[in-house]
Amino acid sequence: MLKRGKEESLMRHHPWVFSGAIHSADQPLEEGEMVDVYSHDNQFIARGHCQVGSIAVRVLTFEQEAIDAAWWAGRIASAYEVRRALGLTDNPQTTCYRLVHGEGDNLPGLVVDVYGTTAVVQCHSVGMYLSRKEIVEALRECYGERLTAIYDKSAQTLPYKADLGAEDGYLWGHGKGEEVVLEGGHKFAVNWAKGQKTGFFIDQRANRELVGRYAAGRNLLNTFCYTGGFSIYGLAGGARSVTSVDSSALAVELVERNVALNFPEGAPNKSAAMDTFDFLRTVKEGEYDMMILDPPAFAKHHKVLGNALQGYKRLNARAMEKIAHGGILFTFSCSQAVSKEQFRLAVFSAAAIAGRKVRILHQLTQPTDHPINIYHPEGEYLKGLVLYVE
Repeated sequence: MLKRGKEESLMRHHPWVFSGAIHSADQPLEEGEMVDVYSHDNQFIARGHCQVGSIAVRVLTFEQEAIDAAWWAGRIASAYEVRRALGLTDNPQTTCYRLVHGEGDNLPGLVVDVYGTTAVVQCHSVGMYLSRKEIVEALRECYGERLTAIYDKSAQTLPYKADLGAEDGYLWGHGKGEEVVLEGGHKFAVNWAKGQKTGFFIDQRANRELVGRYAAGRNLLNTFCYTGGFSIYGLAGGARSVTSVDSSALAVELVERNVALNFPEGAPNKSAAMDTFDFLRTVKEGEYDMMILDPPAFAKHHKVLGNALQGYKRLNARAMEKIAHGGILFTFSCSQAVSKEQFRLAVFSAAAIAGRKVRILHQLTQPTDHPINIYHPEGEYLKGLVLYVE
């Protein structure tokens, strides 16, 4: 039961119940358990997964309905229909996409990415983890023979205090943990067993296409490059040269593999397994006239927001000091705790520190298969700017 006045956000269909809003519970609750939420005057409001922490309940439905096999099948089918409408489910040029994006698909705590004939499931809540059997059955019902395997990649995303002993592995079917997929006609080796996230940063697809449009004749530096998505699009777009930098040697190996997959006769790419800040110190002013700054989340929660904003400011200032006059800078934040306004202010401060004239050409966000629930604005996590630096 909620405290008086704490039901307002739920009445607007916000999918989270915060712990401070709860007045009492009928009985001790287990994390991941299905619970009903009532107003202070005992009126049903929502049903969802209970969890320990500031978000006490992730809402699955605002109806008094059974969360059974038919419910799961319906939610997965609904998510699939969105991707079908986007032209992603049967696209011969793009064989990887996000099928389920948490709250954006009314399945809070669940991510499902599709790589060819394999679905990779990632649970961010105990409730979703305990529902994996139902999720698997719903996926199989939706895809039929088009799906050959379902892999669970939840070990690193579950709340560590839950102590579930989760291990990554196949929930159904089998495979090598890797597949070569297409995105915009480009080939990428995706390793969901060993890679970051579910194996590939699908959320930068549209922004990679934009990089390809600007790359012709430019010397491109791609930092925090991971498996080289921006590098491949830059090379395909006619970049004079590409330098791919990542602190992970494994990531750099995958960049070079992806370059070879797409340009078997060779391409002007060189790679460096090196910290981005250290690498930028070695760069000569004007050496690159196009740069990509796509760091991992500097702030996973608001407690470290101040440090994160300082990090974005330092990174962008260093890049602006080094980029050639007339250079194009793509800069991103994937930190949900950082708002668009805060990120833009950090970049503005960096421009002032670097003493450069800067124009905003584009304001970027996540692609359409990462939808934002209109009642959950927190779902807009990816922010990006394309800058012209004089």
